[in-house]
Amino acid sequence: MKSEIVPSEWSALLALHRAAHATVHVLAAELADLGLTASEINALANLADGRSRSVSELAVATGNRPTTLTSVLDRLERRGHITRGGRPGDRRAVLVQLTPSGRQAAATIRQAITGLERRALGALPAEAVAGLHAGLQALTEVTP
Repeated sequence: MKSEIVPSEWSALLALHRAAHATVHVLAAELADLGLTASEINALANLADGRSRSVSELAVATGNRPTTLTSVLDRLERRGHITRGGRPGDRRAVLVQLTPSGRQAAATIRQAITGLERRALGALPAEAVAGLHAGLQALTEVTP
């Protein structure tokens, strides 16, 4: 008698979807004291290196449309975690930068992500982690 196939056993995409949800739930629990949504955590995590980015650049990094990201940035700005300003030489571009409280929140987020990655992936060989990164990059680059 054949056993039923679990979706993640035949589809890497479904397994990825399940893993993404699991990691979001773990991070939300670990970062609950920050009072941020998953989208806000994602934006701050992508700004954690301290480099300012245009809204368009940040939208690509977070996997959002710029129009969707705007409401996330509005909330982060109201909380005092980011500022938005013009880019010298390009009046149309809006640069997003972390404030001191945003840097602190982003550092906490980065630490939680690093810890989760160590717990989840630390026992895997380096080649497996590199393969995971390559696969994720390939999926990111798929266009409709």
